Amino acid sequence: MQNKYATVSGAVFGLVAILQAIRAFNDWPVQIGPIAVPVWFSWLAVVVAGGLCVWAFRSQRR
Repeated sequence: MQNKYATVSGAVFGLVAILQAIRAFNDWPVQIGPIAVPVWFSWLAVVVAGGLCVWAFRSQRR
């Protein structure tokens, strides 16, 4: 059961990282209410989500 959880978590975090990278490369605007989210936040999200993706898939091998 834990291997399935790690696989699903890794896939979700990988998808989030890819979508954030696409947003950052294309410089798509994001607005949450009155606040405009800067593009650098997407780069930070790529690093964090990508790290969690790698961590999930590596934990699967144990």
